[in-house]
Amino acid sequence: MSTTFWIIIAGAIATYLTRIGGHLVISRFDHIHPRVEAGLNAVPAAVLTTLVAPELLNAGPAEWAALVVTAVVSLRGGLMAMFLAGAVVLILARQFVG
Repeated sequence: MSTTFWIIIAGAIATYLTRIGGHLVISRFDHIHPRVEAGLNAVPAAVLTTLVAPELLNAGPAEWAALVVTAVVSLRGGLMAMFLAGAVVLILARQFVG
């Protein structure tokens, strides 16, 4: 088997162990402090920010248009509508604007 295959397997195992480890630690507590719970609830937004923020440093008009549309749709629509609107605008803007 190739080295790439073993790297992927090792990465999958490491990811699984970190996730299950966190679950096992938290499950040992009967009561979770509200601040800890609030912090854990903020993790998905923090991860999303780390994915979007670096791209904005090199963003062109297509990316900025998608960001604006996504922000506007997020005020009224749900998560799926926000994602689809941003993706559609980004694809169309990259196709026609450049």
